[in-house]
Amino acid sequence: MELEPRNPTEGIYPATNDYVHAMEVRGAERLLFVSGTMGLDPEGKPGADLTAQLDLIWTNLRTILASAGMTVDNIVRLTSYLRDAAYAEANAAARIAALGGRTVPTTAIVVQTLESDWLVEVEIVAAG
Repeated sequence: MELEPRNPTEGIYPATNDYVHAMEVRGAERLLFVSGTMGLDPEGKPGADLTAQLDLIWTNLRTILASAGMTVDNIVRLTSYLRDAAYAEANAAARIAALGGRTVPTTAIVVQTLESDWLVEVEIVAAG
């Protein structure tokens, strides 16, 4: 599989250092669409705070990816749903750390979650 970031610099606003406008995927044989994943532990309890929930989200995503024989290196698209806009910086930092600085197309949206204890939810697309 080959990934080609598409980040035009003319005729469009500039991307920031932590995302690209688009990712072209060539030669992928499989796509994995992962539903919104919350910061819940194996018993279904949310992490105590934002940092704990972000850690759990990325642990949960790694587990889901591993079940398909994939890693975070296979992520080609990411959407974050934040309960509060104030979570954006911590969420971006967790994403950057989890992806090892690799940039992918990403969107963050502020929403009301179904449960008040759920602070962030992350949905991904992976290719392999």
